[in-house]
Amino acid sequence: MDEAGRLPLDRYSVGGAMPTGVAWFGERVRVSETGLSFVTMGLGWDPADRSRWLRGRREIDLNAAALLFAGDALADVVYHEQLSSQDGAVRLLGDSTNGEGDGDNEIITLDLTRIAPAVTTVVLLVTSYTGQTLDEVRNSFCRLVNGETGTEFAHYVLEDPAHGFLVGALDRTETGWAYREIAAAIDAEHPAEAVPHLAAHLH
Repeated sequence: MDEAGRLPLDRYSVGGAMPTGVAWFGERVRVSETGLSFVTMGLGWDPADRSRWLRGRREIDLNAAALLFAGDALADVVYHEQLSSQDGAVRLLGDSTNGEGDGDNEIITLDLTRIAPAVTTVVLLVTSYTGQTLDEVRNSFCRLVNGETGTEFAHYVLEDPAHGFLVGALDRTETGWAYREIAAAIDAEHPAEAVPHLAAHLH
């Protein structure tokens, strides 16, 4: 990152073989959704148990992020140190650092009608900033909602022994935007560490 907290985007171009450290879920029906214009990603978890330490840390900080790609090149990123995309279409509404409160602790809103024309894919992910694996975090979940209808079309319980989770991708198609599930646990505590895992998931 630079001094302003932004990822050096010119350093990240995805290609080559899939790296090790990716754990795939078992075979099951994959979630998909088409004709999307507005999407909300919600991330929630419970605070650390105050009666004990988790890996020496008293707080638990999970982070939601959206990585915007133009082809296989990272064009923009929205995460806890950059709360909006350059075009303003993707926004992180605050950064919870401890999981306090009910429901969604972090929310990313995506106005797909305003995303820059060069962007072809938006990858949604969760990382554990404070280093706990997801199975150490109580009641952690991620969900996706169609912003036009208010319908939740995907819900994931985060319980893998990994530091990150690739949720899915929003793809620009000839008929509009469509959601494509990835649902893969990865070893990444920061969005930059997730980038090398994405080669197989970009169109």
